Amino acid sequence: MTELIPRLFHSDAEIEHIGEGLLARTLPREEWTHEAHLAATTWLLLKRPDIDIDNQLPDIIRRYNESVGGANSDTEGYHETITRVFLRGVRLFLAEADSREPLYELVNELLMSPMGRRDWPLRYYSPQRLFSVEARRNFIRPDIASIP
Repeated sequence: MTELIPRLFHSDAEIEHIGEGLLARTLPREEWTHEAHLAATTWLLLKRPDIDIDNQLPDIIRRYNESVGGANSDTEGYHETITRVFLRGVRLFLAEADSREPLYELVNELLMSPMGRRDWPLRYYSPQRLFSVEARRNFIRPDIASIP
């Protein structure tokens, strides 16, 4: 699978803008990219310990999607399994990373790492399983390999 070069960040303020915009539901829809998802997740984990990301992230994303005119259905919007897999990937990355770096450099390293690739979940799931309605609604176990 050909991987697109990720859009990298140039400041911590860019990442804070995404995280705060997600929470306030003011982030323009076109800015809610794959890179923004991972930047927001990293920001939430490192800068917002007041948010229980495991329990609150699904509703944060669902509410944001609805606020920009999107739907959370069987075919679009929030995807539980993909969200959980990438959340695990961000945590794996952060466990090995130098957290003293500026946040934007940390996020850029994440985006360039295996865990930051758009296709990272497909190392563990077949497309049929990952993109199923069941996987969108609920976290399902991988069918190719265990997630580290």
